[in-house]
Amino acid sequence: MTALHMPSDAAEAHAVQDALRDRVVLDEPGPPPGTGRVTGVDVAYDDDRDIVAAAAVVLDAATLEVVEEATAVGRVSFPYVPGLLAFREIPTVLAALENLAADPGLVVCDGYGRAHPRRFGLASHLGVLTGLPVIGVAKNPFTFTHEPPGPQRGDQSPLLDGAEEVGRALRTRTGTKPVYVSVGHRTGLDNAVAHTLALAREFRQPETTRRADALCRRALREATG
Repeated sequence: MTALHMPSDAAEAHAVQDALRDRVVLDEPGPPPGTGRVTGVDVAYDDDRDIVAAAAVVLDAATLEVVEEATAVGRVSFPYVPGLLAFREIPTVLAALENLAADPGLVVCDGYGRAHPRRFGLASHLGVLTGLPVIGVAKNPFTFTHEPPGPQRGDQSPLLDGAEEVGRALRTRTGTKPVYVSVGHRTGLDNAVAHTLALAREFRQPETTRRADALCRRALREATG
């Protein structure tokens, strides 16, 4: 695992992103969907108290049954700055992952990887620090353009920055809004899309995200009384 460096301001945070971005591995396909384990991570905030709770939920990729859960609670250590959200979330997310006994396998973030203005969103940052394969599945696009995908489950369209494809808009449920999939680390984009569909069997969001979201919210409630 690469040591986490916490910057003191936005300029230093940009420098950290620039230094780590070249370490993102983009030429590995990643684990096959439906095999091994897959872990969802998510965070919840109490902004009034500057508290953040993170959850990591490990699922069996074939059955989507929970293998293990872990949480961590900490202080928000970086202000909200668009494009630098990872620095608010990563310290506590790393702590939650470190509390797992099980191998997390592929990690799914509620956020972005390459679909980021600096090509280094949370999923990429977390992947470089941990060495794990990571993808980002976000609920909304981050400044990029795309044609609406078709209305059926599995329909997709490129998420574009100019002519560069940085992710995919993916319809996980027929007739619902798409989600936005991007590569974080050690996983190809086609494989990231396939994982997302395999994890979103009944709902718009992947089951990993749904489980981690519920757990981190519960951990925050318990931490704040």
